[in-house]
Amino acid sequence: MMSELLCLLGPTAVGKTEIAIQLAQHLNAEIISVDSRQIYRQMDIGTAKPTPEEQLAARHHLIDCVNISQSFSVADYQSLADKAIADIQDRGKRVLLVGGAGLYFRAIVDGLFKGPGADTAFRERLEQEVTQLGVDVLHERLRACDPASADRIHPNNIVRVIRALEVYELTGTPMSELQQQWHPEKQRYPFIAFGLTMPRGLLYHRIEQRVDIMLANGLIAEVESLLAAGDARGTVALQSFGYRELIAYLDGECTYVEAISQLKQNTRRFAKRQLTWFRKDTRIEWLDRESTPDIIAHLLEKIKGM
Repeated sequence: MMSELLCLLGPTAVGKTEIAIQLAQHLNAEIISVDSRQIYRQMDIGTAKPTPEEQLAARHHLIDCVNISQSFSVADYQSLADKAIADIQDRGKRVLLVGGAGLYFRAIVDGLFKGPGADTAFRERLEQEVTQLGVDVLHERLRACDPASADRIHPNNIVRVIRALEVYELTGTPMSELQQQWHPEKQRYPFIAFGLTMPRGLLYHRIEQRVDIMLANGLIAEVESLLAAGDARGTVALQSFGYRELIAYLDGECTYVEAISQLKQNTRRFAKRQLTWFRKDTRIEWLDRESTPDIIAHLLEKIKGM
């Protein structure tokens, strides 16, 4: 019989990796990263990727799978995750999903959000607008009605930009919101999910500390190295927070101080969106790290009793 997937979810900088490694060691489990950026090679510091030492302490999957110049979708992630889950379970070990990408988590446990059918006339009109006005105009229109989707979708990914605008046109609701509210008919896997949280002020302080550590560890050099590769600048991966702010600084569009301030602010906003997404999933049991001193023992006891 298939064992339940164990899931450890929550916002960036809440401390999921440290706890996950200890859980994996106690439970003979292997970790599957539920992160939309750690999947990329070469993006190590800015994604807070588990260090080589941490990956030796517990085996990780779905890290360093594709180059940043490669196209990679949620459906691609789902396919890789399914293969990793089967491999881990075939070897008699437990699966531990760890991360903060709500859409990727739902792709594994619930499947992919399909949304309303296509509106051919609407798509053709937007395709003509792209030809006449350029991709940025459509992307800014998407940002106005669905900023969360605009953050995820690169302006050059015209198919996805148009689809997100189409969903909004047909439903009157941002696609990102529909994806959060979606209730599938059947779960793809049985699972137990825990969410980690802490007081907002403390989380934001940890985020700012993490950014400072990333900078001290060579984040700017990492960004420079990626840009030097030549084919990375326009990729979806480098449009994510932690990279786009430093690219703006390196391009002379803002000062270093402005870039770091924006980076920290964007990371705080990202954490807030993560919490908003996960809080809507009533299947997740939340644990406050500050009020749960021995969180490993607490989690092990909870898992044992389920």
